[in-house]
Amino acid sequence: MSENHRAELADFLKAQRSRLRPEEVGLPGDLLPGRRRTPGLRREEVAEIAGVSLTWYTWLEQGRKIAASPQVMDALARALRLDPVQHRHLRRLAGLADPAVKYQAGGEISRLQRLVDALYPTPAVIHDARLDFVVWNSAFSRIRTDPAALAPERRNLLWWMYTDARNRAMMRRWEPAARAILSQFRALVGKAPDDRRLAVVVTELSAASTEFRTWWAEYQVQDFRPTVIGLDHPDLGRLALELYQMRLVENPELLLVVQLPATEDDRERIRAYLNE
Repeated sequence: MSENHRAELADFLKAQRSRLRPEEVGLPGDLLPGRRRTPGLRREEVAEIAGVSLTWYTWLEQGRKIAASPQVMDALARALRLDPVQHRHLRRLAGLADPAVKYQAGGEISRLQRLVDALYPTPAVIHDARLDFVVWNSAFSRIRTDPAALAPERRNLLWWMYTDARNRAMMRRWEPAARAILSQFRALVGKAPDDRRLAVVVTELSAASTEFRTWWAEYQVQDFRPTVIGLDHPDLGRLALELYQMRLVENPELLLVVQLPATEDDRERIRAYLNE
């Protein structure tokens, strides 16, 4: 942790401590209102609530060079009643990884649907942290596949890529694309090794696809790389789609995938086809 980070951390802790009143954290209020010289909580009160030593906490607020474990910083976050954004900021100031957060897409479905619909006639889809399909627009369902036609437990990017014969025949370079998606999926499993849904996908796809089983054992890990997908579409002929992936700040587990027609000709043919 740099000196600037330690100074920011000290300022942040002091600011959060000063905004709390004793009664907000279960402590008795002042017997004589107005006589409390420290605005908000005292250092010793924060240290007691968090279960850390007063000396250590004082050094932390003084910006001294001391170690801070995730467990202790999480205890301070609870003691200071930090919300998820403040908790994440506290961790980052301490040089730690972001806290684990479970995002739910359920309440956002209509908002997400409006987003992908606004991208029409460009095919667009949003996946969750397990690469399950969440929402998609009609351009995606007509040009690539209709996830609604897939069995709910198979409504997943990996399942579609490895077991859908139509998609495999349509992609001009299926193997590099399948390997790239598998490498991204491998990284997701590494972040959540105890996720039962991910484990089920791996187990069942290993039984269903020889390629998946073989390449999974190779343990390739790769971030997304910009690419152009070549398709031999049964109705449109040869198409080129430029692939984009973006994560939503409001819910970083959601992955927006946009398949932008690579040329003006591709765009016009897709537009005409969708308007038929």
